[in-house]
Amino acid sequence: MSGTTKLRRYHAAVWDEPLVLEMGAPGRRGQHYGAPSDGIRAAVGDPAALIPAAMRRAAPPALPEISEPDVLRHYLHLAQETLGMMGISLFGTCTMKYNPRLGEALAVDPRFAELHPLQHEDTLQGVLEIVWRFDQVLRALSGMDQYVFQAGGGAAAAYTHVCVTRAWLAARGELGKRNQIITSIQSHPCNPATAAAAGFEVVTLMLDEKGYPSLDALKAAVSDRTAALMINNPDDMGLYNPHIAEWVRIVHEAGGLCFYDHANFNGVMSKIRAADLGFDACMFMLHKTFGVSKGGGGPAVGAYGCREHLVPYLPGPLVAKEGERYALRSPGPHSAGKVREYLGNVQQVLKAYVWARGMGLEGIREASDMSVILNNYMEKELLKIRGVTRSHPGVDGWRMEMTRFSLEQLYQDTGVSVFDVQNRMVDFGIDAFWLAHEPWVVPHPFTPEAGEMWSKEDVDYWIAVLKQISDEAYTNPEIVRTAPHNQAVKKLRGESLDDPANWAMTWRAYRRKRAARAG
Repeated sequence: MSGTTKLRRYHAAVWDEPLVLEMGAPGRRGQHYGAPSDGIRAAVGDPAALIPAAMRRAAPPALPEISEPDVLRHYLHLAQETLGMMGISLFGTCTMKYNPRLGEALAVDPRFAELHPLQHEDTLQGVLEIVWRFDQVLRALSGMDQYVFQAGGGAAAAYTHVCVTRAWLAARGELGKRNQIITSIQSHPCNPATAAAAGFEVVTLMLDEKGYPSLDALKAAVSDRTAALMINNPDDMGLYNPHIAEWVRIVHEAGGLCFYDHANFNGVMSKIRAADLGFDACMFMLHKTFGVSKGGGGPAVGAYGCREHLVPYLPGPLVAKEGERYALRSPGPHSAGKVREYLGNVQQVLKAYVWARGMGLEGIREASDMSVILNNYMEKELLKIRGVTRSHPGVDGWRMEMTRFSLEQLYQDTGVSVFDVQNRMVDFGIDAFWLAHEPWVVPHPFTPEAGEMWSKEDVDYWIAVLKQISDEAYTNPEIVRTAPHNQAVKKLRGESLDDPANWAMTWRAYRRKRAARAG
C-alpha cells in the first residue's frame, strides 16, 4: 500500500425517526379518491358489492393520516439511516458487485415486469429467448448441457441437486442403497444441510495441512452407499484443490454423482469448466458472480446445470428453441418436480444476461484476473497489520478471490473480538466484513473479497480502516468494544433481541407491548 491513506471523517445520518403509524394528524391526505363514476357503476354495479361480505372489514384499518411530503421525507430519512452505512463492501464469500443500472431498469420496464408466467408462450417469446440465451452463456462457461433457473439462491440450487440425485437413484433402483453424500467441513453449509433435508446421510471430510481433504480421506469415505459428492472449489480459504479431477474419478468409480458448488467462481471464471473436470452438475449464484443485485435474502437465483444424462430428472419446464420459436417443454416423467414456481426469479436472469453480454468473454476473463490480483494484494497488506493472520500460513502460492484471515492473535493480545472489530468498521463508512460459515475452522475469522469492481483506492482505504482499528485495539480497546459510535444506532444489547416482550412484528402488538411496559 503506497503512501499513507487518510481516513475521512464520517457520521451516519441519525434522525430518531418515529414509526410511520405514529405520524400524521386527522384529516391529512396524500391522495383523495373520488366516488366511482357513473360509467363504472353502469358496467359493474356497486363496486363495494364485488367484495364478499366475509372479506369486508368491520372497521377501517388503523392507517396513519399523513401528507405525501411527510411520507416522502419519512422514507428518505429511513433510507439515509439504512443506506448511509453502505460504503466499501468487501463482503467475502457473497461477492458484492456493482449492479449495472441498465439491468435494473430493464427489469422494472412494464413490458417485462407486467408479464405473467401463465400467458401463452407465444406472447412470452422475448422473455423465453433471454432465458434460452443465458442458458447458452452458462453452458459455454461450464460445459453443461442444460440449465434451469427455478432455484431461489445457492442453497435452493444445492437442494435441486439432491432432488435430481434422488430421482436419478430412483430410476436406477438404487435410492434405498445409495444414501450417503460426501462433502467437506469447508464446503458451504447448504451442501450438507440440503443433503440431510432430502434424507441422505452426510459424510463430512476434514481438512489436512494443505487446506483441503486428502485423497486418502476421500477414498476411505466412498463406498457402494455413495450417492454424490457435493463440493466447492476453491473454498472460502481461497485455496484451490489441484486434485479435484481425481476426486471426481474416484466418486464416479464408486457409482456416485459429482456436484460442483460454484459459489466461488469469481476467481476461476473462464479458466476452468466443471464438465472438463468431470462433474455431472454445477450451480452458479447469479447474485454473486453475474452482477445481479443481492437483496437481503432475495430475490436470488441459483442457476443449476447438468450433463445430458441428468436432464430427464431436472425440474421443469425447460426453455427450448424450436426453429425460430422458443417453447416450454417438460423434461419428462422422471423429473424431480418443481423446486419453485414457474421459471423462478426471471428478472434476475435478465440482469445476469445483461451483465454477461456487457462483459463478454474477454471482460469475464479480465474480471477473474483482477479478482485474484486484488485479493493477493490485499493479503500482502493485511498481513502487515498487528494481530492479523491467515488460515494455513504454511501453504505457499496465490490464494484465489478471497483469503480466510483470523483476528485470534488480536483477541488474545487485547480482548477485542472479531465482532467488536465489525462494529467499529462501520464508524468509518465501511460495511462490516463477513466472518465465515459455521462451524468456524479458523478462530475469529474474517473473509474479505474485492472481486473486480473495487478500485485500488477503495481497497487501500478498507485496509487503512482495519489498521486503524487494530491500533486502537492495542492502545484504547474500549473504543472498539463499545462501537459503533458514528452510526444511526448504538451497540445493541443482544439479550433484548431474545425477549419477545421487547419486539413486535405488527403495529397492534407494538401498541399492546408498549402499553404493558408503560403500565
